[in-house]
Amino acid sequence: MTTTAITHIGSLVTNDTSLGTGPLGLLRDAAVVVDGDRVAWVGGTSKAPATDNAVDAGGRAVLPGFVDSHSHLVFAGDRTDEFNARMSGRGYSAGGIRTTVAATRAASDAELEAGLVRYLDEALRQGTTTLETKSGYGLSVHDEARALRIAAAHTDEVTYLGAHVVAPEYADDPDGYVALVTGEMLDACAPHARWVDVFCEKGAFDGDQSRAVLEAGLAKGLSARVHANQLGHGPGVRLAVELGAASADHCTHLTDADVDALAQGSTVATLLPGAEFSTRAPWPDARRLLDAGVTVALSTDCNPGSSFTSSVPFCIALAVRDMGMTPDEAVWSATAGGAAALRRTDVGRIAPGARADLVLLDAPSHVHLAYRPGVPLVAGVWKRGVRVR
Repeated sequence: MTTTAITHIGSLVTNDTSLGTGPLGLLRDAAVVVDGDRVAWVGGTSKAPATDNAVDAGGRAVLPGFVDSHSHLVFAGDRTDEFNARMSGRGYSAGGIRTTVAATRAASDAELEAGLVRYLDEALRQGTTTLETKSGYGLSVHDEARALRIAAAHTDEVTYLGAHVVAPEYADDPDGYVALVTGEMLDACAPHARWVDVFCEKGAFDGDQSRAVLEAGLAKGLSARVHANQLGHGPGVRLAVELGAASADHCTHLTDADVDALAQGSTVATLLPGAEFSTRAPWPDARRLLDAGVTVALSTDCNPGSSFTSSVPFCIALAVRDMGMTPDEAVWSATAGGAAALRRTDVGRIAPGARADLVLLDAPSHVHLAYRPGVPLVAGVWKRGVRVR
């Protein structure tokens, strides 16, 4: 293994309060030493140990690689016309997913894999070094299993979402589809996944159906996460907390009881501002959650229908501008918060022993991610200790 020192970092976000100041553990004129795929040392540039290689950050900012804990990247087809119509006044509902299902079923394995790799590379260029992605656009035993098999070849964080919407051939028998999702489909998919998920929403699955899906996945050894309270009030958030899900995702429409449940449990509230941007829906109230003591993550929800962005920096800017978050809170939520939503301790921070996933900004501070929205500020990315851009 070779060692590399990144020195003269103007502002280093460690997300470790024992290393620096404030919740972000900020260090000035800092250095990071990478040994193989791990961070070996963090401190002031003047105290950095000798290494095999050195990179001079020139006063620019470094932060942990973004942890995108919610995406849907195994799909085919295009929904430009749907987006265009929505931006012209038509509302969003869960039914649009079926358009992508038809295209995904018709696509070859090679086509699905090529698309996945394209979007993973796109995200990596923007600083995302850990990315979760789901099935959910096949909705048959064969197509869900192959989606997960393809995803698992490219990321460790793979989620079984057979319960995205009811498959079109089961339109008149939703309970029959739930039986498939919790039976034969789960048996075929569980070996390729870490997580089980369900779209608990009007137009998708109700509380009882969602419980059945999640409990079946848990019994099969998968961990739970939930699409909850995106389109309206419902049981999703409290079901997620009750079952110990790692994350309740969307959390756009919350009652006081929902917020209290999140604050008292260990479930992370993952907010997905790209979806609100792309559907003109009300913004999640991040301030309300943070003030209640809820752990919040930020993610892209990259998917072809309701949030076709792979840019975590864009979501950070939206969260600061429209969801009541400070720049520090948004950056923490897109790094350490995402790691918490995936129950990971090796990513989302820059500290000895952590995975060496780092982002170099062409800016003196992480605040520029919100201060200069839409500007390609990512100047360098290290993943597992290797510089990939």
